[in-house]
Amino acid sequence: MAVIRYVAIGDSFTEGVGDEQPDGSVRGWADLVAQGLADATGEPIEYANLAIRGRLLAPILAEQLEPAIALGPTLLSFNGGGNDMLRPGTDVPSIISDTEGALRRIQSAGIEPLLLAGANPTAGLPNGSTVSKKGSELTAAAGAVAERLGIRFSNNWSDPELALSQYWSRDRLHLAPVGHHRVAANVLRTLGYDAPADWVLTAEPLAVPTMRDQLQYTREHVLPWIGRRLTGRSSGDGRTAKYAEFVTVAPRR
Repeated sequence: MAVIRYVAIGDSFTEGVGDEQPDGSVRGWADLVAQGLADATGEPIEYANLAIRGRLLAPILAEQLEPAIALGPTLLSFNGGGNDMLRPGTDVPSIISDTEGALRRIQSAGIEPLLLAGANPTAGLPNGSTVSKKGSELTAAAGAVAERLGIRFSNNWSDPELALSQYWSRDRLHLAPVGHHRVAANVLRTLGYDAPADWVLTAEPLAVPTMRDQLQYTREHVLPWIGRRLTGRSSGDGRTAKYAEFVTVAPRR
């Protein structure tokens, strides 16, 4: 049995959307953290990822938390509430209360929890200032919970570099590959490890979007998102976890 057994739960941020691979699968920061842990320790680790895109906090906890605990990890990363934050009437106190309950459940199982705040996408989003205010409130409250419980907290929301447009994919809601690498480096640092030296963690600035770019973005990404909200559909409907059981991640060197 591997010394490090790492399980990740959450939504599209943790699933890895935006870091698409040639075969159509997604990688993302959690996969990169698993590889970084293996490289840093020089030992194979076991890794599972139960995250599914589009999930609100309540389904994450109802569908992923107990199966993750049942795998018997040594480390369990948790991020949720990002999709709740995008909707009107976000109940911040309820999100924080549920988050604290989940973290206490993980601790009671003898597992180390790792809490993450997602990166801040709001500079490129419609009504971004309202979402940004809620995100900052959630992040501050989550940090207070982590401090109170004595757990590690990777605060990607407050990484100013990650708020820049060059770290985001075309939909402006999910990180681009370089953004996922930067989050993974932040997480590894939180855990006490250096990121692999060959990772690219910075990106060149992008040109300011033109009116035509904005119209295309609205047509391709904003309107379909609104359509899903109005019809009660989710981008994660019918999807299952990409790694519901442990896979072995070997060190590259």
